[in-house]
Amino acid sequence: MTEETRVVIGQAEGLHARPAAEFVKLANRFRSTVRLELNGRQADGKSIMAVMALGANHGAEVGLRVEGEDAEEALRALEAFLRGSGA
Repeated sequence: MTEETRVVIGQAEGLHARPAAEFVKLANRFRSTVRLELNGRQADGKSIMAVMALGANHGAEVGLRVEGEDAEEALRALEAFLRGSGA
């Protein structure tokens, strides 16, 4: 199963250091692969270095693509995190 959406980052610090680490930790709770996209660049959502390298700031719109057996649950949790409304 593949799930995808676009999300405006509500995290006050964007996806830098601590929020990026928390996002990766959350992504790694799921079996699905997680991809982020920003301005045509893609990153493995389970890699702290790749997520930080995107340079996604507060208010940026990113693509979130999740593929695997738990994609629906993973997408909901990761989308909520990016919006700043969940962990």
